[in-house]
Amino acid sequence: MNNFEHTAKQLSALYLTSFGGKDSGRYRIASKVLRDMLDRKRLYPEDIQNLSRALLEEGYILIDMDTFFVVLSAKTFVNYRRANADSVLGLED
Repeated sequence: MNNFEHTAKQLSALYLTSFGGKDSGRYRIASKVLRDMLDRKRLYPEDIQNLSRALLEEGYILIDMDTFFVVLSAKTFVNYRRANADSVLGLED
């Protein structure tokens, strides 16, 4: 298991952990904390991409918000409404 896979497992476990007044669920994590977890001084785009892929394998999405990251369940997006070609074409008016 590489460092990204290990960190992804930690982040997915954190999703199921009670903290911040909630039993479980989405959370934000500071870039510094993520750098420490990955044992890096800087996070490069390929680091975020590798971690995102490893986290997706665990069933979670990593969203980069510049100064922090958000972890969400991939299941969150299943019931979103779909924008099809007709709804997008209607915006051109």
